[in-house]
Amino acid sequence: MRTTQGPRRQRQQRERGINHKLIDRQIWLLHQAMVEKILRQPALLEQVKTTLERRYAEGTIYYGAYLTWHCIVEQVNQPELFKQSVLEDSMLMRKYRRVTPFIGILSEEERQQALV
Repeated sequence: MRTTQGPRRQRQQRERGINHKLIDRQIWLLHQAMVEKILRQPALLEQVKTTLERRYAEGTIYYGAYLTWHCIVEQVNQPELFKQSVLEDSMLMRKYRRVTPFIGILSEEERQQALV
């Protein structure tokens, strides 16, 4: 026998979906700003590489995410491909952007500006 969800449960799921979309949009905007800053200041990529390697060594990032981010970082000399890869609108990249190695790239002011 199949049961249906009540109206309250359906509303909660819709609200969660909306919240996830909003969070994903904010994360995307932050990554857009980080990509632009890295392309202007390529030396920042060392910080990203260090974070990525540390997380992998600590076991706080899975091999698939590590490999994806590693390949993306290697594309920095192809700015459009780099930007396209980081900002790809796929379920997998939305998931990976939530555990980004691009931490500390933006100042608080730049972060706030990106979200405006």
